[in-house]
Amino acid sequence: MERILITGAAGRIGRVLRKGLASPNRVLRLVDKSALGEVAEGEEHYEIDATNLHAMTGAMKGVDSVIHLAAYPEEAPWDVIFPLNYQLAHSLFEAARLEQVKRVIFASSVQAVGFHPIATTITDDTRLRPSGLYGVSKAFGESLASLYADKYALQVACVRIASFEEKPTDQRMLSTWFSHEDALHLFEQCLRAPDFHFFRVYGVSNNTRSRVDNSHVDWLGYRPQSDAETYLNEILENGETLGPLAARTQGGGACDVDFAGDIEQSMQSK
Repeated sequence: MERILITGAAGRIGRVLRKGLASPNRVLRLVDKSALGEVAEGEEHYEIDATNLHAMTGAMKGVDSVIHLAAYPEEAPWDVIFPLNYQLAHSLFEAARLEQVKRVIFASSVQAVGFHPIATTITDDTRLRPSGLYGVSKAFGESLASLYADKYALQVACVRIASFEEKPTDQRMLSTWFSHEDALHLFEQCLRAPDFHFFRVYGVSNNTRSRVDNSHVDWLGYRPQSDAETYLNEILENGETLGPLAARTQGGGACDVDFAGDIEQSMQSK
């Protein structure tokens, strides 16, 4: 019986994976500090603070693979992102090391390279250009993942999730949409993949206007089927409401968000 631990299981992506990855030959160990609801067949619930290394080490016992989703999920001021996202990543990888877990799938984000133009194809070699402090935390997570792969022989996949939505809602998502169906397929492929060391893969659907290159992990067997172009007329009818950078960057609205005024005001109040 395969046991998969999912952090952030009560979140938006976690709820989709909880349902879609369920299988008779699996146990899903769901971790979140928020209520996880009724325990379904084939589930184990741990309502704990995932930044707590002792608690996470206990939750990691007997686990084969981990999907790490837990994080503050969007752009925010520094005192919101830090130390939360950093502690979550560290406690996860360290607990996995201590309990000799074989494989970790780290939910990274396209925001780690978000300031690249939407018209430019991004590859595995694309330099880091975080869209904001959230993107920086994901770049940190990828670096930590690389360390644990190299130093402790953990098998680590970093999934750079783009616009995870039921359907695309703006023109940028014609390029960046990541459908629920394709997300389930990609995470399943990461779980089923033969032994590997470390890799990154973009979580983007098979969009006609997609500007990501996943050819370096063709062996993974990720074959997305959804295409945002299906919703083109609906998106055009909604009109364009994106900010100047949001419309032109891989990171979208996160590139437009600026907390400089908030920080300045905070410093003055001190």
